[in-house]
Amino acid sequence: MKYFKKLEGERIYFSPVSIEDAEIYTKWMNDEVICKNTNNMSRVTSLFSEKNWLTQDHPYTFAILKKENDELIGNIGLESVDFLHQNAELGIMIGEEKNRHSGYGSEAIRLMLKYCFQFLNFHSIQLTVLSFHNQAISCYKKIGFQEVGRIQEVIYMDGKYYDRIIMQLLKKDWRENDEE
Repeated sequence: MKYFKKLEGERIYFSPVSIEDAEIYTKWMNDEVICKNTNNMSRVTSLFSEKNWLTQDHPYTFAILKKENDELIGNIGLESVDFLHQNAELGIMIGEEKNRHSGYGSEAIRLMLKYCFQFLNFHSIQLTVLSFHNQAISCYKKIGFQEVGRIQEVIYMDGKYYDRIIMQLLKKDWRENDEE
């Protein structure tokens, strides 16, 4: 068994990432849409580098799997974890196009926020998103994230400049049971 249920939602669950999934992660990390949305177009991810990343300890990064069939659909994780000041930065990726825009991402974020606020006792969670990624921005706002900053015209892609938007959700503003 390569997956171990850590947290369960309605349609998904989280498991520690597995090196056995290196090929699919490599495919996703070279997908044009994912690369643009994560500002990684200039980076080429090799199978070797992905395996190397997966063998390192990432205690707050999880594979996202469908409960119905254990299908790997993406990952979600925390970076810049700061227990002293009780905050972290959230990142998420849904791999295959067929699984995007179907509510899996928002369910995963809600599950991660529950983990952050109820189990890790964080005070705030931040994330960054590029200004052209309107669907992600809309999703984050529905969940309760608010724009707290913007770095103007900091990303150059496809002949245009884009802003990097910084969003945050405070524990006091988190609504665990809100639906989309």
